[in-house]
Amino acid sequence: MKKSLVLAMAMALGVTASAYAANPFSDVPAGHWAYDSIAKLAAAGVIDGYGDTTFKGDRLMTRYEMAQIVAKAMAKGANVDKLAAEFADELDALGVRVAALEKKADNVKITGQIRYRYIQNKYEKDGDTSKPSQSDLRTRLIFTGKVNDNWDYVTRLQNIQSFHKDSDTTTIGHDAQGDAVTKVNTYDYTGEDSDVKINRAFLTGHLGEVNVKAGRADLWLADGQVYDDTFDGISMDVGDKYKFGAFWGKMTEAAANTEWDDTSDEAWGVNVDFALGHSTNLFGGYTDISLKEDEDYGKIFNDDNVKITNAGLKFGITDDVALTGGYLHTNADDNENGWYAILGLWGADYKKPGSFGFQANYYYQPAASAQSHTMNGDVISQDLWADGFKGYSVSASYTVAKNMMATVEYYDLKSREDSGTKNKMVYSEFQLRF
Repeated sequence: MKKSLVLAMAMALGVTASAYAANPFSDVPAGHWAYDSIAKLAAAGVIDGYGDTTFKGDRLMTRYEMAQIVAKAMAKGANVDKLAAEFADELDALGVRVAALEKKADNVKITGQIRYRYIQNKYEKDGDTSKPSQSDLRTRLIFTGKVNDNWDYVTRLQNIQSFHKDSDTTTIGHDAQGDAVTKVNTYDYTGEDSDVKINRAFLTGHLGEVNVKAGRADLWLADGQVYDDTFDGISMDVGDKYKFGAFWGKMTEAAANTEWDDTSDEAWGVNVDFALGHSTNLFGGYTDISLKEDEDYGKIFNDDNVKITNAGLKFGITDDVALTGGYLHTNADDNENGWYAILGLWGADYKKPGSFGFQANYYYQPAASAQSHTMNGDVISQDLWADGFKGYSVSASYTVAKNMMATVEYYDLKSREDSGTKNKMVYSEFQLRF
């Protein structure tokens, strides 16, 4: 240990060295320049030596050994900010929070995501086939501002620059004779600046033991098989091993809104998650989506609300293998019951270059259950949503470098009715985070 480092750390403890007269180590003579400082650090419990009464002061120290000493000094109240900053990674690995540095950090944290993707679809219906494709670049900046020790305010800016997207036709409802009413979507690729928008803005924190999100935040229901998108409202949960949650507000990207032009007034729901063991969870929930009274949904629903019940079990077979199964029920007139299964292997991690993940899903979902599915792309058409769908998907992800991941996914879905509707999609993306 360098002379200046020993003296500085000893001084930082703020106790006079004369209080320690005994020679702590056999290889540190009383006349040595570091004797008093080493005696002080040893008496304070910051340094231990090697258990054989020796200090071995000439031996080179590893960074982890140094981090342990800094951590002990911090626990004693020493002012070691510069050392803590130097060994921040090692201290983090040891589970030590550098509180003093955290207090001095900027009050606003900025993170970001940049994603390029290419999608190739194949839609089949009544013998007709279309193969629309698209490619785009999505940029997100996330600002997290600390309000106080209990609350943060999070805002996310997003821009999507579309390089290419084929025009397509969307079914938006049915007329009195039951015939489909469609609209043609057109796309403009020139207004990137005007497309920048705040699509997340919420307050998050806790009131006692209750965790709260309020504002425009994310909502994730039934492993994303029901909803995985933006939600305007408030959500709460309480508990750790046994967690209870509730939400109220509006699902801004629910199928009833995006397909039928803002027909959903509000939504509410409750959910539970019980940890049954080290890697086993039992979960369930109920979701109720109100629909505007002037709309007619008699062809699909037996009342004015969409009601969805789900239950499932997630089981970690090993640290690298997990299996999830879930049951879904809606209040649709037909195809109201269904299920899904998810097999996850390994897992790509943005922080671990070379890590790889694979996932296989099977879907047998009831009508109206996929309000905004966790699937990437736009493979669930209005027909599949209204009829219910069945099929599978497979995906693979690989961390190319730290904070850079490549993903490829394949979907093959078809209607649970004999309508001849089939949708297939190849989805690929490259995403980096900072």
